[in-house]
Amino acid sequence: MGRGDSKAIDGAAASAGEAAAAPPFHLAIPVRDLAAAEAFYAGVLECPIGRRSDEWIDFDFFGHQLVTHLSSEAAGDARNHVDGEEVPVRHFGVVLDGPAWEAVTGRLAAAGARGEAEIVIPPTLRHEGKPGEQRVMFVCDPSGNALEFKTMSNPAELFAA
Repeated sequence: MGRGDSKAIDGAAASAGEAAAAPPFHLAIPVRDLAAAEAFYAGVLECPIGRRSDEWIDFDFFGHQLVTHLSSEAAGDARNHVDGEEVPVRHFGVVLDGPAWEAVTGRLAAAGARGEAEIVIPPTLRHEGKPGEQRVMFVCDPSGNALEFKTMSNPAELFAA
């Protein structure tokens, strides 16, 4: 899923109830193996590949620029207790509409069953019946970088207190 079909929810638009587009973010993360990163991001998540070199690969991560840089740095494994789960402190992700979230989490669950992704927190409903109700899933890429995939029951409540 690339920029054109990502169905990502724009936080500014969700909170303002408008169709304003947020600027794409750029995130660079360390990976131990570029081939494994490519298999995960381009293969499992279906992120189109942009530029690349022998030391990094650009991916269109749901309309945002994700760069995986070859590095021996550890991704880190610090966790915080959140809503009954041990959530990786250092993580990034995307907020998707319901059908896109179902498709992505389905691919991730299948990849987890094949040993191609580490499922940290399986699809879970949080804040049930409260403002900000959401479904989440956490996974780690082959280098241990934690990702969160989220869908809101009511997208206008993305920033609900």
